[in-house]
Amino acid sequence: MASHMKTTIHIPDSLFEEAKKIANREKTTLKALVEEGLRKVVLERDEAGRGEFKLRPASFKGQGLNPRLEGAGWDRVLDLSYEDRG
Repeated sequence: MASHMKTTIHIPDSLFEEAKKIANREKTTLKALVEEGLRKVVLERDEAGRGEFKLRPASFKGQGLNPRLEGAGWDRVLDLSYEDRG
């Protein structure tokens, strides 16, 4: 069984009245509407926070792949990247 937290929230009177009308019309409780709304917001923002990572464009002009790296493995790439650096 899930635990529950009791809390107090302050909302504008007009929002409270609209929510009561919806709850009455849908034969549910204000508590259920608040919980549904919070779940939607949390899910939406959680998904937005975990959105697809987009790398900024970082192109540069060059002469393409170094011919010495053609078909090379990562070890060779590392060796060449530190070549002449002591």
